[in-house]
Amino acid sequence: MMLRPDLQLIQQWVRPGTRVLDLGCGDGALLDYLKQHKQVSGYGLEIDPANIRRCVDRGVCVLEQNLDKGLANFRDNTFDMVLMSQALQTLHRPDQALEEMLRVGRECIITFPNFGHWRNRLHLAGIGRMPVSKFLPYEWYDTPNIHFCTFRDFEQLCRERGIAILERTVVDSEHQDNWASRYLPNLLGEVAIYRVSR
Repeated sequence: MMLRPDLQLIQQWVRPGTRVLDLGCGDGALLDYLKQHKQVSGYGLEIDPANIRRCVDRGVCVLEQNLDKGLANFRDNTFDMVLMSQALQTLHRPDQALEEMLRVGRECIITFPNFGHWRNRLHLAGIGRMPVSKFLPYEWYDTPNIHFCTFRDFEQLCRERGIAILERTVVDSEHQDNWASRYLPNLLGEVAIYRVSR
């Protein structure tokens, strides 16, 4: 089974045999892959009915749940790893979601787009309008992204909340690591993948 490039990067940080919670799990492809190749156990949370059906078809344990409502249905430290790919910026309170993730899991892997990328800056400065691109293909009025943040913003939040950044990978729109995104990540990186813990 081929995973999306961002999910391929995430799976590399998940240790075999761990208990995983995948927030906004989509069609369950990542959890299915982790079950088959790393013998993980766990659940996905998803709100879209079509994606929930796809999860069930794959045999992935999925719960219908709105992430903006929190994770009160899970006890502290229930999971070894909590995953969230490309959803943090769509939540009403990403800071609270991060706190909840670290309450129910020992470690978290989070990916999100960098709204500080040079193309976005240039688009705003040059045209004076919100950028629309292959990676951010929405107009300002129909985007699911409600909190635009940069890598620096996320790292500042982690410092303020006492969250340790264990690993960070910054990639381009094709999810490839390159010298440019390593050299000036907040300006030249398009997607970040963080592994964090308390």
